Amino acid sequence: MIVTVVSMPEGVGTRTDVEEARRLLATARCLFVDVELPVRESAQGPEATEPVARLLGLGAEEADWFGQPGEPTRADLLEGVLGLVMPVSDGDQIGYVHVLASERFLVTAHRGPTALTAEVTEHLRREKPRDAVAMLFLPLQEALATFRRATVAALLEVEELEDDMFRQRTPEQVYLLARVRRRAALLHRSLLPYLQAVDEVVTRRMLSPHFPEDRQRLARDFQHAARMVLTTVESLQDAARRTFASYSSLVAGEQNGVINRLAIVSVIFLPLSFLTGFFGMNFTFLTDKLESRDEFWLLAVGLQAAVLFGSLYVLHRTRIWRRLRDDD
Repeated sequence: MIVTVVSMPEGVGTRTDVEEARRLLATARCLFVDVELPVRESAQGPEATEPVARLLGLGAEEADWFGQPGEPTRADLLEGVLGLVMPVSDGDQIGYVHVLASERFLVTAHRGPTALTAEVTEHLRREKPRDAVAMLFLPLQEALATFRRATVAALLEVEELEDDMFRQRTPEQVYLLARVRRRAALLHRSLLPYLQAVDEVVTRRMLSPHFPEDRQRLARDFQHAARMVLTTVESLQDAARRTFASYSSLVAGEQNGVINRLAIVSVIFLPLSFLTGFFGMNFTFLTDKLESRDEFWLLAVGLQAAVLFGSLYVLHRTRIWRRLRDDD
């Protein structure tokens, strides 16, 4: 377990142990504590059995979920402490950061390293928020930013795939589109429950007459940013579906071209097949009367040549050749 403590308003971050972090949480007036847990449980002793919240002296049984793997998205008020399980986009994966926030401290916990912590620490050093509640909105906004960046990158990928698809369609594009579509679904499935839960808590707090105006402004800014990010994710889903529809239209157009070519071949060879089949039958008239070489060239070859040229003339007059050339 790696514990990083940032004291405010100084903005100085230091690594420490659990006992020192617990002492600071009990006495400091504005403190940010980040707990990096191992990806796989390998610790021995109290850290392996005690919940993280109790190790830090944050107490009640309602916070035993803090730092535990597999926790679903949540946003709860626990005796003056806000508890969050916050999704964070990391490439094609979704990670989760646990948050406990009160009037005096902000504590985050996550499995393995995450870029969110470095970004939040940098914001703390630069902006120096005056209290822990203002400090809370930094990781909230930064988590939304990870979804925004992932969504914009996926939108650009969809647009590039669509351009390539209209230049030259390849089977690999279907796989790439399916991957983007799964990524969009993952972003939406992770973000929507979280925003609904947080919006419910934030709205309830904003309705309180004792909620300060500056905090209401922060809450409104967060809600506005959350709606914008959710709209962007939904736009990504629509773009992926539209690109799939375009790909299907291109495939259908190519199939129509193949069917048109087959129809032309049928127009040419169907009369020829009929003639060869007719003159190949063993009627008495055909076997007894049509015996000379001139009759053979006139009927067997000349008639088929006339039908062939007639079919080509009809195709030319109906401009089917030109439409096929334009399609190509």
